[in-house]
Amino acid sequence: MNDIQERGEAEIATPSARRVDIKLEVAVIPVSDVDRAKRFYGGLGWRLDGDITGDEFRVIQFTPPGSSCSIVFGSGVTPGPYARVELDVLESVGELVVSDIEAARAELADRGVDVSEVYHYAGSEGRVSGPDPERRSYSSWASFSDPSGNVWLLQEVTARAPGRVDADDTTFVSPAELAAALRRASAAHGEHEKRTGGQRDENWPDWYAEYMVAEQAGKPLPL
Repeated sequence: MNDIQERGEAEIATPSARRVDIKLEVAVIPVSDVDRAKRFYGGLGWRLDGDITGDEFRVIQFTPPGSSCSIVFGSGVTPGPYARVELDVLESVGELVVSDIEAARAELADRGVDVSEVYHYAGSEGRVSGPDPERRSYSSWASFSDPSGNVWLLQEVTARAPGRVDADDTTFVSPAELAAALRRASAAHGEHEKRTGGQRDENWPDWYAEYMVAEQAGKPLPL
């Protein structure tokens, strides 16, 4: 391959400015013996997040120590259905988390991707159009397929479940992620000032910092 070809391919692979980060959350790997996989990965010290059995499948989810991405091992997951407790049965290769599901969907659509509408699940109503009304983490979804038919799930996460990240380690991997966290803290702080009589909070930087650290660690948020 010559220099011109290498530069051309690099330019094609370089994304344009993005509005929201998209992070790999879960990868799906089929195994022939789920119990054997469970013993093996548990023996490595990986955290067991769940063990789910359905009519024709079984999946276990592990998270390696310090990893922000989990792995689902299972039988009946590819080809065929991979199921989550809160989802319809879907054939999926993995999950991608975003801090703003609507912005992420819009960006994918702008890039020509045939992406589903944003949706959530409402008990007996099942799948409902639009994001979760309370914008709770892990509750709003969208999906798209690649040319081979592999399905990716987008999931909105702004506050991590307890134990998902180190409570003493707060990181933002890009300006977009930090800006989104600051906007959420700003909105929450506005409500905080209303509750305290509408007076300007001179210690707002400390409040922002406490809020952002607690949100990322899945701890109770300041009021």
